Amino acid sequence: MSDKKGRIINKNSLVNNSSFVKEQYEGLLVCSDEQGFYNIGVQLNENDVLIVDQAKETNVRERIQNWAAQVEDIQKKYGSSGESLENYQGLS
Repeated sequence: MSDKKGRIINKNSLVNNSSFVKEQYEGLLVCSDEQGFYNIGVQLNENDVLIVDQAKETNVRERIQNWAAQVEDIQKKYGSSGESLENYQGLS
């Protein structure tokens, strides 16, 4: 699994390179990668997605549930402070 966690990726490149894409909840994208893992990302704006987690098929639903409640907080924190996302407590 390539470690994309914590990286901001262009939404189009993430979606175009995935065989499975779903907006599970408002602002929470789930995309498969070529190795069979699922990237879970929070859409920050029209073009950018922050990859917050990666999961296997066996635990992707659990991870989605965990992140769904944090989507708005992540979007607000990133948009209002401009602070580095590496400092976001939920990513570690």
